[in-house]
Amino acid sequence: MKHEAPITTWIVEDHDTFRRSLQRLCSPDRGLGPATGFANAETMLAALRAAPPQQMPDVLLLDLGLPGRGGLEIMGEVHKHAPDCRIVILTVFEDEAKISQAISAGACGYLLKTSSAGDVATAIVEAHEGGSPMSPKVAASVVKMLARLTPPASEPVALSPRERELLALLVEGLTAKEIADRLGVSIHTTGSHTKNLFFKLGVHSRAAAVARALKERLV
Repeated sequence: MKHEAPITTWIVEDHDTFRRSLQRLCSPDRGLGPATGFANAETMLAALRAAPPQQMPDVLLLDLGLPGRGGLEIMGEVHKHAPDCRIVILTVFEDEAKISQAISAGACGYLLKTSSAGDVATAIVEAHEGGSPMSPKVAASVVKMLARLTPPASEPVALSPRERELLALLVEGLTAKEIADRLGVSIHTTGSHTKNLFFKLGVHSRAAAVARALKERLV
């Protein structure tokens, strides 16, 4: 899928060969700009603190099992310096505890390292467009898990008819592009509406929004 501007991707992965393979898949024909790779969290955070606003990453592919500070530990700091950056976990861990911790910390996607290069590239684009890409092994259990873990809301959330329509489309599993087509707006507008909806719901990801919608019968 092509974009007006190539998506800026940063990758934090300590395995040199795997990191370089991830960088190679970020190509212009996929709508992706050259990816910047880091072997550990500390180096990436230093670059993030020094980067001007126009050079902030759009999407961060983040491993969990890193030397030094782990992926889960640094997600809050990433969002502090780059609040619009979409974090996609790329890891070997597929247990519910890790998935829950990552999504609670603000990850929008969760991929296993067994994912194909094409799936990873598609996930970067999907995350940038407001989606929540997940490996099939992960996705099947996420909504149920989040519904079980999501605490009851302190008070009912007030959604506009348009926001309820958007939430219903998220529950249906439509992609950002499909939602934009259905609503008759641009993908950029859909992304803005989705961020506003997430803020109202008090969530950081599509999966968490769907979980709350199902648990509280919002749609």
